[in-house]
Amino acid sequence: MRSGLTSDDQMARVLDELEIRNLIARVAQLADYGDVEEYASLFTADGTWEFPGAPRRGRADILAGARERRSQSVTGPGSATRHIIASVAVRVEDATTATADSYFQFWRDTTTTPALLNMGHYHDVLRREDGAWRIARREITVG
Repeated sequence: MRSGLTSDDQMARVLDELEIRNLIARVAQLADYGDVEEYASLFTADGTWEFPGAPRRGRADILAGARERRSQSVTGPGSATRHIIASVAVRVEDATTATADSYFQFWRDTTTTPALLNMGHYHDVLRREDGAWRIARREITVG
């Protein structure tokens, strides 16, 4: 046993990690082609989305940002964009707190001549609310 955890505790951490990995993937998928309401629901009500020069504070503001990007065809259905997530490392601190670090690539023109628009690093602070993991803070570093 690792760190004095029981096998039940270890199993719970593995299940939490899998849920968090799926959450990170789902956020990327919804940014490209899914429902913006569902996208925003994956952040806590007080969540933050820290993109350089365009931070968003709270779920309502995160939703407004997603709608804005959709209206400008930056992301969303018909935009031919894809967020690719890789090298995900999750650390479950306890039953309600975790962090994750991952790399991303943001591609455009994926139906014609795919081009890498930017890439970088996500640092996510996650919190379990109402039985589900959500992103409480996403820090985005480009480059």
